[in-house]
Amino acid sequence: MKSVIKGAGYILVHTPDMVIHNGTTQTTERIVNPDGDYLKELPSHIRSFEQTLSYWPNQVYIGNKTPEDLAGVEQPWHDKTCDVSERYGKFGQIMPQEEFLLLMQACDVFDLVKMDKDFVAEHKAALAANPLIDETIMARINDGVDGAEVARLVAEEHSEGLYHHDKLVGCVNRAHDIDVNLSAHVMHENIVSKASSVLALLSAVKNAGISKDEVEYVIDCCEEACGDMNQRGGGNFAKAAAEIAGLSCATGSDARGFCAGPSHAMIEAAALVESGAYKTVIVTAGGCTAKLGMNGKDHVKKGLPILEDMVGGFAVVVTQNDGVNPEINLEILGRHTVGTGSAPQAVIGSLVTEPLERAGLKVTDIDKFSPEMQNPDITKPAGAGDVPLANYKMIAALAVKRGDIAKTDLAKFTVEHGLTGWAPTQGHIPSGVPYIGFAREDILAGAIQRVMIIGKGSLFLGRMTNLFDGVSFVIQKNSGEGDNAGVSEEEVKGMIAKAMKEFAATLMAQAE
Repeated sequence: MKSVIKGAGYILVHTPDMVIHNGTTQTTERIVNPDGDYLKELPSHIRSFEQTLSYWPNQVYIGNKTPEDLAGVEQPWHDKTCDVSERYGKFGQIMPQEEFLLLMQACDVFDLVKMDKDFVAEHKAALAANPLIDETIMARINDGVDGAEVARLVAEEHSEGLYHHDKLVGCVNRAHDIDVNLSAHVMHENIVSKASSVLALLSAVKNAGISKDEVEYVIDCCEEACGDMNQRGGGNFAKAAAEIAGLSCATGSDARGFCAGPSHAMIEAAALVESGAYKTVIVTAGGCTAKLGMNGKDHVKKGLPILEDMVGGFAVVVTQNDGVNPEINLEILGRHTVGTGSAPQAVIGSLVTEPLERAGLKVTDIDKFSPEMQNPDITKPAGAGDVPLANYKMIAALAVKRGDIAKTDLAKFTVEHGLTGWAPTQGHIPSGVPYIGFAREDILAGAIQRVMIIGKGSLFLGRMTNLFDGVSFVIQKNSGEGDNAGVSEEEVKGMIAKAMKEFAATLMAQAE
């Protein structure tokens, strides 16, 4: 029996001060060009929380608007106001920075996060009012310390400052005096990833309508790594986030593959459930502070706001087949192998056309493709173009080559089978998975039958190989044959009686 997607959660966190103090583009600039114009101009390009709520792609990410709605809005979007500016959506929420800083403290189990007591007193009630945050999480938040102590830790103990409205309100301490893997900077990155994953997990559990005790396994697929000098990537983000989220019956592990990580993890989750090893598995990932303001120089140079001011997160619940929810079809898997090569045509061929050909399907048998769903509002000013559109043009070209569509239908294909990108440039976050929540809804509504999720990754970033990477899988309408479609005792007796009667008739016929 194929596994199914029971629900999904998508969250964003507005982190304007982390853009300035923690994004790699900015931290690097402070080293190489501390007196440059960019750092001077940057603060005036930071968006308010209200502005991020009214930003079209953000409202799509949490489910208040659809990709189809977004496609109808003329680009660019940064100068337009969405007619919906809600904090909460059907998939998740957009959390403000002040609440998230307290959630970080709740996720810290080694007393590394120190918050100013006045800041805690001012914002603790707001976090407690969040419908996903229960008393167990709130009990983990302490009263805080004097602001002078926070300032001392940052000045004298190499602690990473936590800021709100450019005011120092807390810090993350180093976890070891000399181990760079446990430095304050790394601990900050990891706690941010963990906290955003916790929020995504809570959203997914709620949206799937399951109890926390039903979750048996968690797979984390973010781009961070936790460990010490003896095992710098040992993990385990999955179990760490599950602990805070209250998933007490779950175990878990981490899966890494740069931007392709989420698709690898989804395939692993589906295989675990389909094999019967676990009944309910959640794939989750928190966000990445390093990528905040990643293209900030280009945005500031062109007079744009800093659009990479959101930490992203997602979680997808995969369960045994219930006969209703969309199935993950492990028989149609795309694989970028060691021998595939890195040419765009070879990459798309291995991930799209080759698995479809093995399954006897045309490219047009997939209603929607979800490759790298980066927001073009962010990438186009930085010179990277419209990434989703570039993928769709390549898929369409291969469809023409295979004879699945006519050359005259190239433009139409990108509209009918493609999506407009809306995800923040958080590395692994845009890679295929942002559409899973919408895909589930559209398939359940009967609007579409099949979608293909495509994850691609740049392995050469780790300096271990020059190889590219990628995998894809198909989500399809449920066949109606669920794992729970059992029969009653009376039905079993009837089936046995019928079989015995037919067997007896066969014996008599043979005797004659």
